[in-house]
Amino acid sequence: MGLFWRVLIILPLFFAYVNCEYFTYPSRHTGKAELAGFKGPDSLATDGGGFFSGPLVVNDDVTATPGNQGGTTEVTVGKPGDDILDASLADGNDGVGKANMIEAATTFKGSWELFLENGGVSAMHLILLPKINQALMFDATVWKISKIKLPGPPCRHVEGTNEEDCFAHSVLMDIDTGKLRTLRLKYDTWCSSGGLDINGRLVSTGGYNNGSDTVRILDLCDTCDWKEYPGALANGRWYATQVTLGDGKFMVFGGRDFPTYEFVPPEGKKNTHQDVVDFKFLVETHDPVENNLYPFVYLSTDGNVFIFANNRSVLLNPNTHNIIHEFPVLPNGARNYPASGSACLLPIILKPNEDRRVIPAEILICGGAPHDAYEKADLQRPKVFLPGSSDCARLDFTKRNSKWKILNMPSARLLGDMAVLPTGDVLIVNGAKTGSAGWDDAREPNLNPVLYKFKTDGTGSKFTVLNPSNIPRMYHSSFAVLPDAKVLIAGSNTNPGYLDDALFPTEVRVEKFSPHYLDPNLAMFRQEIIAEKSNNQLKYGQKFTVQIRGNGVINQQKLQVTMYSPPFVTHGICMNQRLIQLGILEFNKDVAPNTNDIVLQAPMNGNIAQPGYYMLFVNYNGVPCLRSMWVQILP
Repeated sequence: MGLFWRVLIILPLFFAYVNCEYFTYPSRHTGKAELAGFKGPDSLATDGGGFFSGPLVVNDDVTATPGNQGGTTEVTVGKPGDDILDASLADGNDGVGKANMIEAATTFKGSWELFLENGGVSAMHLILLPKINQALMFDATVWKISKIKLPGPPCRHVEGTNEEDCFAHSVLMDIDTGKLRTLRLKYDTWCSSGGLDINGRLVSTGGYNNGSDTVRILDLCDTCDWKEYPGALANGRWYATQVTLGDGKFMVFGGRDFPTYEFVPPEGKKNTHQDVVDFKFLVETHDPVENNLYPFVYLSTDGNVFIFANNRSVLLNPNTHNIIHEFPVLPNGARNYPASGSACLLPIILKPNEDRRVIPAEILICGGAPHDAYEKADLQRPKVFLPGSSDCARLDFTKRNSKWKILNMPSARLLGDMAVLPTGDVLIVNGAKTGSAGWDDAREPNLNPVLYKFKTDGTGSKFTVLNPSNIPRMYHSSFAVLPDAKVLIAGSNTNPGYLDDALFPTEVRVEKFSPHYLDPNLAMFRQEIIAEKSNNQLKYGQKFTVQIRGNGVINQQKLQVTMYSPPFVTHGICMNQRLIQLGILEFNKDVAPNTNDIVLQAPMNGNIAQPGYYMLFVNYNGVPCLRSMWVQILP
């Protein structure tokens, strides 16, 4: 194409940009995109739609490459600092979101891959461990069976019997190779809780029967195994929730028959009943069929603790043990186990040279079931599977006058999971459309993930239905966000044991899902973090540098740097999942060929980001880097 025609096409777009606050344009590309930084057609994949940010020129004499995901793509261009309306505020509430990026959008709806045919155990619980890049998966000892045996003696002695259990109930899986290493458990982890400590070790609490008052710790080494401390908790914690505080200490809330909470004692120590705090809120939110187990618990940026159970929520001061505020009731059913909706903390957005007294923090709760769903599905004969909830509700719990903003999902969902992606968007995945948590108590697998857009320009839906898996992920499913920005999907067991011939067999297959931003046609935007030239130990409030390398000229306004805390995932709850967008202080271009330095400010205190390990992502044009870098925040 000649220079004259290039200018003729680009010039109107230039004037539109200058004279408008923002504009949106669709473009169906029938051929090759030619743009700054384009390395030739060999760099493009042939199976996926995508948008290339930059001057777009269509060469009409090139035949279009067929693809099963191609189609109209759209990008919103805004001047740096322009305000764009967040669609969640369309109900008249005040607030705007900042358009600090020009984001390349895509019609690519994601892709699935079967990563491992047999993960050994059905991943009732799942967490990605830092530094060693291994996923810890475990279920329960009570059934005395799994799909992988221990490599040799000693086997577990089954308490109160003469039996020996030689199956493994906990494994470490290498997230790149799939290699498994079995771990030994003595005390039952069924429906337990957990979180990472400042050194990246997993500290897990509670479980069933002899494990209900147990604290267990897993260190990070090639030969490390579980260390178990039975009797360390003063109350049994079965279906309880663990939360990390700003000083790195843990609290654990609730559990069947125990409407209380306690602080997790240091390793090797034991709590007494004097260490237990009665929590009337968990008594008041208890339905005849519970619906308040595994409460949603998150540390607020002001140091208080937000707790949601059933359909009510409060702020608790963990120092005075006083409830300092109760928020409005969330209508339309119950949200916690066994109604089993899911929840996540939305991204915490920090500014450069952050000096705000209060940093906003919002929870998003999606799905659930009617209050009597478990009664109908589990206790009634014949079973009745009530439709799950199809709404999502969002609340800023740092504001005392907050009200729930309710949106409708494309479909009903319970037993699902909510993964906060490196970009701040939320992947709603797994689960069913009808029924309840419990053995054989749900029907109609919801096979399609849904993308929830954290920020939009207010013109379209906040939800996008993505490509489905062909594996039902029902009760006891789980996920982990990976360093390469894929999402690991595992688990699903609606059976009291390992059954291959049930309506929904016990699932040991492990999948990986590539979200929309991994459209192969957007691969050119993926930056590489140069770890050896970057700071990986951070102090609160201090500057630090991350070095990136990539093709073409980088526009600072298209950069986003986020830190992600890997959650402990079980039963639709993602304990301590937290994504923080950092303020960019400086952007130093061309410190070496195709290499740039980003100077950032670490979060100001532990209430914003608890001490410990995070995956740091650099996103460009809304596309995550090739691989995140582990960073540790020190107190």
